[in-house]
Amino acid sequence: MSKGSTALPPRTGSRPPAKPKKQKPRKKRSAMKIFFTLLFSILLIVAAGLTYLVLQADKAIDEISSPVDEEVVIPPGEAVNEKAVAMLLMGIDARAHGGGLNTDVMMVAVFNPNSKSATIVTIPRDTNIDIEGYRARKANSFYADFYMNALNKKKLSKEAAYADAKQEVRNVMSKLFDIDIKYSAVINFQGFADVVDALGGVSVDVDKRMKYKDSADGTNIDLEPGVQTLSGEKALDFVRYRKSNNGKNMSSDFERNARQSQVIGALTDKMKSFDGVTKIGSVMQAVGKNLTLDMPSKEIKNMMTTYLGLSRNDITFIPLEGTWRSPYVYMDEEKLKEARAALQAKMAE
Repeated sequence: MSKGSTALPPRTGSRPPAKPKKQKPRKKRSAMKIFFTLLFSILLIVAAGLTYLVLQADKAIDEISSPVDEEVVIPPGEAVNEKAVAMLLMGIDARAHGGGLNTDVMMVAVFNPNSKSATIVTIPRDTNIDIEGYRARKANSFYADFYMNALNKKKLSKEAAYADAKQEVRNVMSKLFDIDIKYSAVINFQGFADVVDALGGVSVDVDKRMKYKDSADGTNIDLEPGVQTLSGEKALDFVRYRKSNNGKNMSSDFERNARQSQVIGALTDKMKSFDGVTKIGSVMQAVGKNLTLDMPSKEIKNMMTTYLGLSRNDITFIPLEGTWRSPYVYMDEEKLKEARAALQAKMAE
């Protein structure tokens, strides 16, 4: 009995009835504390990430937006998130051995906030544009010609000459399509490549064997046909390819425009994906360094929020077709009427 009696008290003493009830809540409180600490930490990380993205977006928008238009007051009901807007999109090769200010890519786009959709007309670079009040010339030479005229004859500063050139090209395209083109965007090809790289590449279907090398401008295109993921530089080769060194696999302006549309669609879809969303900061950095847009920063933010969910299916691409007679593409008047009507219809939705 003495052994039993000495053994029992310590056992009951080490585990009194009240203590387990006190320990369990403490464990629960400890577990809940850890949970809320982790949750709070995650929220802080997310908040920091969102703050970083907002700061990156603001920085990029400040770089993109043309300062000459910053003080423009947008009348009620005229903002891009309330009313359809037409824009001119131009791509230039500003690389060291590039083509100066000639526009290898030219598009007219209408975005409509009511239908959350867009219509984009692609214009072949060699299209002969003959508009009253302007000397007839290739579509790709307007921007460069207007810039040099503003610089040399109007004696404007470089910044003002760029703004003047964009305005003049807008005037030409507004007359061609009989719509009011309000803004213009210019992106250099390095910016295009940087955006593709920021998104981790773009998946496209290369339609033919593409091999072309030109030591004069540093071009070295070497692509096999088939579906594949291209880096920024390779994607640029894909949309720019015109011919091979051996004279085979020639590519028309119309085929180039089709490739441009394919890549824009693929990039739009990728931007909407989870992977694309996580890389938005890098994309904004790439865009900010390589794009100029004569749109007030507030309107750029309105564009971003209004068309954030835009997908490839929401964009209608219309090639401005014509007939090639060296050295020009002569527009098909019926196709021009169709393109004009499509842009006007999108404006009216």
